[in-house]
Amino acid sequence: MRHAKRGRKLGRDAAHRKSLLGTMAGQVIVHGRIKTTVPKAKEVRSVVDKLITTAKKDDLPARRQAVRVLKDKTIVRKLFEDVAPDLDDRNSGYTRILRLGPRLGDGAEAAYLELVNYTVE
Repeated sequence: MRHAKRGRKLGRDAAHRKSLLGTMAGQVIVHGRIKTTVPKAKEVRSVVDKLITTAKKDDLPARRQAVRVLKDKTIVRKLFEDVAPDLDDRNSGYTRILRLGPRLGDGAEAAYLELVNYTVE
């Protein structure tokens, strides 16, 4: 039984899951909003929130921790220079999940995962 076990497996092994979450977190940082399924959004939300909290420190160890997750220095630069300063007035809750209903192809529950300060253009 999985009593008191944290996190979702998302039908992937550990390495694939880690790569997926890092990639999706990077896309949220770059684009401000992504469309995905609700379970994936709930998992990525914790990764993004932890990255933004780390980025608010704005020192070298924080940048190295972010590079370890995101794997792309341009995304890390955007996180530290654009995203984290905009959310500096908040202590937590940097993202929101907007449910969209079932997806047409397979009926999976779809949702937007977006940063709180995201505006639709």
